[in-house]
Formats: sequence, C-alpha cells, structure tokens
Amino acid sequence: MAEWLASGRLVDAILVLVAVEAAFLFALRRRFRWSTAGVLANLAAGAFLLLALRGALTGAAAHWIMLALAAALVAHLADLKMR
Repeated sequence: MAEWLASGRLVDAILVLVAVEAAFLFALRRRFRWSTAGVLANLAAGAFLLLALRGALTGAAAHWIMLALAAALVAHLADLKMR
C-alpha cells in the first residue's frame, strides 16, 4: 500500500473513480435537472486537488503543484459562483 501511495497509483485510481462518478452524474443530470457546468466545476476542483496531491507524493516540481492548486481554486470559485 505504501508503494501505491508513493508512486501516485492510489491517486490515479481515485481519479479514475472521479471520472466514473462524472459519467454517472452526467447520465442522471436530465432526470434531476442538474447544471452540467456546475457538476463539471465541482468535479474539476476535486480532480485538480488530487493532481496536486499526486505531484506532491511523486516529487513533482513545485510550479506544477502550484499550477494544480491554482486551477483547483479557479474551479472552486466557478462552482461557488454557479451556486
């Protein structure tokens, strides 16, 4: 398990689950009348945070981690504005 965490594979698996969740939510959006943009912004914020975590675990350069965090902030603010 520690190897999965250190190599970033665990975060990759979680990102796959986020993609599956996105597909599921997009399939249900018409039934529950969800905003597609709202769902996308919410999922994007979480996905960018996961990418920042993956970068930190795998020793990525600091500017890539900061870029992922900045993208998460933008997606989060867009989500808040739509709510």
